Formats: sequence, structure tokens, C-alpha cells
Amino acid sequence: MSEYLVNETAPGGVVKDHQHETFLGIPRNLLLRYLAIIVFMVGDGLESGWLSPYIMKLGFTEQQAALIFTMYGVTLAIASWFSGTLAGIWGPRRTMLTGFVIWIVFDIGFITLGVMPHNYPFMMLMYSLRGLGYPLFAYGFLVWITYVTPANRLGTAVGWFWFFFVGGLLVLGPYYSSFTLPRIGSIATLWTALAWVVVGGILGVALTQGRPTRVAKISETTVDNKKNVARASLLRDASIVIHNPKIAIGGIVRIIDSTSSCGLLVSFPIYFTSKSVGFTLTQWLQLLGAMFLTNSIWNLLWGILGDRLGWRNTVLWFGGVGCALSLLLVYYVPTLFGPNYLFTLGAMICYGIALAAYTPLSALMPSMAPENKGGAMAILNLGAGLAWFVGPALVAIFEPSIQIVGLIWLFAILHVIGAIMTHFLKLPEEIKQKARAIVPASPVNTSIR
Repeated sequence: MSEYLVNETAPGGVVKDHQHETFLGIPRNLLLRYLAIIVFMVGDGLESGWLSPYIMKLGFTEQQAALIFTMYGVTLAIASWFSGTLAGIWGPRRTMLTGFVIWIVFDIGFITLGVMPHNYPFMMLMYSLRGLGYPLFAYGFLVWITYVTPANRLGTAVGWFWFFFVGGLLVLGPYYSSFTLPRIGSIATLWTALAWVVVGGILGVALTQGRPTRVAKISETTVDNKKNVARASLLRDASIVIHNPKIAIGGIVRIIDSTSSCGLLVSFPIYFTSKSVGFTLTQWLQLLGAMFLTNSIWNLLWGILGDRLGWRNTVLWFGGVGCALSLLLVYYVPTLFGPNYLFTLGAMICYGIALAAYTPLSALMPSMAPENKGGAMAILNLGAGLAWFVGPALVAIFEPSIQIVGLIWLFAILHVIGAIMTHFLKLPEEIKQKARAIVPASPVNTSIR
């Protein structure tokens, strides 16, 4: 079996190397941590497929529902940005613990102060603040993966991460809700999310004890030096978009990656279950679960294929162009054929496969900045978080005027733009090879002339 070289901190603060055998490409020291991610994300994504129509059922408008998701996206983006830096300074365990506690506190507030009394301001406030939780927990672990995984297997490692991440957030969560909602109701279903998060959170924090070499070195400094390191690290991570513009481009591509899926989680539950299409809420949740089940599996497959086909090519053609085309199918198939479950399922599976082809971006981004992987991951995570703001914001702003069909075309065009931008994401080795190829060619061309 293949092996990974992992730097961990032994008792006493000494950093030493260990080689770990893998199971299906997963390092054994990461396997249970991946399982913690999927359990945690089931709780976090439990309401993702039905919260917007539920808010409307409480007496609020679709725009008010979209605004809650938009504000949630703001805090999620902030936490996503800091997750990379904090994981590099604190280590993944402390970062994950912070996210875990935040999620628990504000989810309880969301249910008791917002949903149960139908208090819209508290619903928005508590749900938004809960958005600080999961990026610190999940993306803090993703940063850890980029530090401990060799470059030639990084695509596979991040593919496994997104497999478990999406599997919990957007597969098991919606499927679970499709069974519990008709039986125990919305409020009780929301309460059960706490059980999932508590189990996943405790498991993840308990198992994540090792620290990347960078964190181990920081831990040996004094308290004052740690503060200086933290400030310097934040500035360094923020300035990476200036010193390495390709990282900024990659961050924009990451926003585009999830903007359509985040926006459609607001508008599609309403559209698919309305008279326009006619699916039941249970059917919609099962369609959504099937789409992201496919997406979860292909997150892994594209991670592996990306290592062979090339990360940039995979993201550009199968991600950007593929999403643009399949997204149109997701709209036009049920619009033209009505609530035909099999036809719609086929369209959504195509979209799930294409959406997963952005997975190698998580390997490409840190590899474009080998001297500052934490900064690159901070930008990548920021892009993932901003998608939860941009997607719902586009729905809130444009849906009243251009309707759902206009939104679909807007999202498809954004994917095409993202594909064009991906062309410019090149690894340092590629740039050096191109430079070496050009330099000796100049005198030859001159002599011919």
C-alpha cells in the first residue's frame, strides 16, 4: 500500500516524522477524523434543503429567507478566512474546538429565540452567528491536510475531505430530514442536529492532537512572540493576493464554484415544490440528496483523476464548462417535462458530477504558493465562505426581476467566466518550464531572421 509522510508533534514538543499506511487512499491517522467531519456536517446541513420554504411557512417572504442566508454567508466568509490562519497559528485542534463551541451556542439560540417564537431578527442574528462555527471546525482540518500530505497525493487527500464534507452537509443531512420531517416535525428535527454535531465535534477534537511543523515551532515561542506571529501571519496571508495575483484569481474561481449551489438552495426548494414543477418536499429533499451523493462520490474521483489529468484542466473543462451546461439541464428538464422524477434525477446527477470537478482547486491553490500554503488556503476558504453570501445575495437582488430562469442563466455564465479564469492558474514549475523553453529559443529565431 502507498504511504504518507506526516509531521506530528511528539510529547515534549519534538517534531518527528511518521509513515502511515493508507486504506483506499486514506491515511489511517486521518480516517477517523474524516468520519468526524461527516457526522458534524450532517448536523450542520440538516436544514439546508428545506429552511427557506419553512421560513416562508412561518409567514415571511422569499426575499426575507434569502436575506437570512445572505447574512449567514457574511459570517461564514469571515470564519472561512480566519480558519486557514488560525489553524496555522493555533493548530487544528484548538481551531476546531472553537468552531464546535460556537456552533452549539448559537444553534440553541437560533431554535429557542428565533424559530420557536417566530422572531425574525433573532432568527437572522443567531443563524448568522452560527455560521462562524463550521468553517473553523471543517476548514481548520482541511488546512491540516495540506500540511501533512505529500504533493503527489494532495488531490486524492482533498478529494476524500470533500467526499466526507459534502456527504454530511448535503447528502445525509437532506436524506435524514426527508424521513424525520413527516414523522417528528420541523422543530424536533432541528433539535436532533445538536446530537450529530456533538458526536462529530467531540470525536474530531479528541482525535486531532498532532500539529504541523509550522505550528510546533510557533508553540515554542513566548506569549508576546505568539501575538506578533499571529499579526504577522494575518498580514502575510492577506497580502498573498498582492504578491501572488494567481491566488486572488483562484479565490474568485472558488467563489464561482459554489455560488450556484448556494443560491439554488434558497430558490430551488421553493420552485421545485411549487405549482411550477410540482414535486413534494420529500421528493425534492431526496433529489437534492441524490445530487450531492453523486457529488460526494465524484469529489473523491475527481481528486484522483485530477492528479492524473492535471488539476487545472479538470477544474476548467469538467468543472467550469460542465457546470454551465448541466445547470441548464437542472432547470429546463423539470420545467419542460414537469415532476418527472427520473428525468430530473438524471439532470441533477450531471450537475453534481460537474460541481465535484472543482475539487482539485483545493490542491492547486496551495501548490501555487508553496512558501505560504496557509495564506493560499485562507483565500480558498474565504472563497468558499463568500459563495454562501454571493449566491443568496444574487437570489435576493435579481430573482424578483429576472425570475428563476434568469438566475439559472446568470449562474451558468458565471461558471463560464470561472473556466476562463482557471486557464491562468499555473503552478510555479509550469512557469519555470515555460521560461526555460523561451530563453534558448530567442537567439535561434534571431539568426533565422
